Amino acid sequence: MKKILGVIMAGMLFGCAPKAEEFHVVPMPESVTLTPGSYSLAGKAFYADPAIGENAVKAVERFAAQLALVSGKTSDVSTEDNGQPVRFLPNPNLGEAEHALNVKKSGVTLEASSFNGFLYGIETLKQMLPEKIYAKARAKASWALPLVSILDSPRFAYRGMMLDPCRHFWTIEETKRIIDVAAAFKINRFHWHLTEDQGWRMEIKKYPRLTEVGAWRNGTMIEKDWDSNDGIRYGGFYTQDEMREVVAYAAERGITVIPEIDLPGHMVAALASYPELGCTGGPYEVRQKWGIATDILCAGNDKVFEFLDDVFDEMVDIFPSEYIHIGGDECFGGRRYKGEVPWDSCPKCLARMRKLGIKRGPDAKHYLQNYVTARVQQMLADKGRKVIGWDEILEGELAPGATIMSWRGTSGGVKAAARDFDVIMSPNKFLYLDYYQSKETDKEPLAIGHCLPLEKVYSYEPYEGMEPGTEDHVIGVQANLWTEYIATPEHLEYMLLPRLSAASEVQWCAAENKDYARFDASIDHLFRMFDVMGYTYAKHARGLIGLPGSEQPAAPAEEPAAE
Repeated sequence: MKKILGVIMAGMLFGCAPKAEEFHVVPMPESVTLTPGSYSLAGKAFYADPAIGENAVKAVERFAAQLALVSGKTSDVSTEDNGQPVRFLPNPNLGEAEHALNVKKSGVTLEASSFNGFLYGIETLKQMLPEKIYAKARAKASWALPLVSILDSPRFAYRGMMLDPCRHFWTIEETKRIIDVAAAFKINRFHWHLTEDQGWRMEIKKYPRLTEVGAWRNGTMIEKDWDSNDGIRYGGFYTQDEMREVVAYAAERGITVIPEIDLPGHMVAALASYPELGCTGGPYEVRQKWGIATDILCAGNDKVFEFLDDVFDEMVDIFPSEYIHIGGDECFGGRRYKGEVPWDSCPKCLARMRKLGIKRGPDAKHYLQNYVTARVQQMLADKGRKVIGWDEILEGELAPGATIMSWRGTSGGVKAAARDFDVIMSPNKFLYLDYYQSKETDKEPLAIGHCLPLEKVYSYEPYEGMEPGTEDHVIGVQANLWTEYIATPEHLEYMLLPRLSAASEVQWCAAENKDYARFDASIDHLFRMFDVMGYTYAKHARGLIGLPGSEQPAAPAEEPAAE
């Protein structure tokens, strides 16, 4: 039986135990019992049992070094047990990512069975300390922990966020900042959307034109004026060494980087680089507008599959993730497009359809996409990897073993789970962080549209609508941040925070342990964290709208109409 908070009320008499509503850890641990008193952590000696593993020991050392930096008191870390009061111990009886944290008057003990279990316990310790634990210099604070017993583990094994560097490019350092704040909320997957119509961001040495040509566009549309172009050459890409650097940086923080090459649509940048990969041969140009192109990889050309195989060879050498995301969305101009697409008239694609026995008709292109997906799926299986695809890959027939990322609402995930496919729920109505955060859009920085306030992110229940008995196919939840209308790091962070923290409770907390009033009581704690960490964030939860320097009060809430 899960519980959220147990508070020994006797402690209240002495004024030395924090109240339940003053315990601010996000995402909230599964089981928390507070008792009277506190423990001063600064300057205490740490013992890291070598059996916890080298990576976990390094994580303890980083935590101790940060505590020493901000407190001015050294916390020595040793792998020799000399009775140190702060102890990091292995416990094989705890599950993957599970951890037990006990803070007593005599010291602190954190137990786990895995590297990530220790990381999550350390993140909880940091949030229980004053927010200045995140500072970059010595800071005056009381470095005391509440006396508490915590047993914690996540609801979902896959807890992701996606960043789009294709529409607007983010440097390695900017990307690391996003990984840092994701780690603070115990997110463990970073989905990196590396290819698009508007830019190819991944160095592939066998195909240098992908970055010589495909990484750059000759201007960008201005705001939402589809006939405009700013005329400024724009782009960038990550070298293979830089991508390895991000992979290693994320791994230190318990995060697996999942790269995406979006195919067979959303490939205009690749087609501009190598026109022979398309049905028409071009000419193609890296797309300067947002929206959805109808140009697509030629499914009837075997050179396309040679190209993809070569690209995946280099990708899997860089990214050790179990999964490679292969996109698969919006291949045919999007849901509203009813016109012809290149596959409808391409001689090579039509020959492929005849060979496969695909009959002409409105569904023919979906079955041809199934062929592409299955061939790529096998290609990656031969390299020891699994595929994730957007929910469109479920249309037609899909080979077993693929994982569906449900973005067009929840129905794709519901259908996929009913068909025994694993699912990552990422519905746009709840988890697309490029949406406006209030209906007062005149006060907001530019966004793609719609409205997704903090409360709605928090309200999402991943099992809702699932057929009974299929819930176990939901392996995770992911928030996505597309960047068509987001061009600066400040705007990026504003769209992300604090909505990412709300999404983290959807990912981590059991449904019965979620409580928006309790979460809202932690908002000021989160804001102080973000201030110390140097992040820009949205303040709608406290009645302000807009980026720093242009913040305006939100309109008063309307009174309910009288009956």
